[in-house]
Formats: sequence, structure tokens, C-alpha cells
Amino acid sequence: MGESGEMYLETILVLSKKQNRVRAVNVAEEMELSKASVSIALGKLKASGCVTVDEGGQLSLTEKGRGIAEKIYERHQVLSRILMCLGVDEKTAVDDACRMEHVISDTSFAAVKRYLAEHPQGAASVS
Repeated sequence: MGESGEMYLETILVLSKKQNRVRAVNVAEEMELSKASVSIALGKLKASGCVTVDEGGQLSLTEKGRGIAEKIYERHQVLSRILMCLGVDEKTAVDDACRMEHVISDTSFAAVKRYLAEHPQGAASVS
């Protein structure tokens, strides 16, 4: 799956943590995209078995979609934290983590997580 699909899944996950119902219009607003663009992307995510849409338009992540979304969300959170530990301001850290989360290898990400676990004093300062 590409970066765009991952971003949609992560957005649906984050919105579902904040509100009971997530619809395409919520995703469009959150991502600052047109409803037409979101509709096309959701069609692809439905076809790939990552999202379902009920009769009322409510979006739900499938097990497959939730797994991908949670992986990307964890990467975003951890990478943001490590960048802030290194002295990067929050906005820049979050923006950079958003780009990095899609390309970092599993090996490198595991090393970052391991570092944070071994140096909790640095990680605790930004929690």
C-alpha cells in the first residue's frame, strides 16, 4: 500500500478515537481534501479490503485496515517523540514524522523504539 492509502487509514483511525461516527466528509475536512478525492480513495480502500462503509456512510476499518493504520500511527507517535527529544520543535517534529513514518524500514523503526526504551529520561520529557 502506498503513502496516500496509509494516510487515509491513519486519519480514519485518529478520527474514530475522537468521535463515534466517521464519514467521508470528516476525512475530507481533516485531510483538507475534496470530497471527490476522498471518495475515489475510499473506493480503492474498500476494494483492497481495508475499509467498509455502511448504508449511513459510516466508515469502519477492517482488521487489515486497522493493522496498517495502527502501525503507521505508532510510527508517527514514536518518530515525533524522538525528534522532540532531539530538540526539534513540535510542529516540525510532527510534520517530519508524518513523512518519515511511510518510508522508515521496520529495522530502523525497531532501533528507534529500542533507543527510546533504553533512554526513558529523554522520552519522558516529551510524553
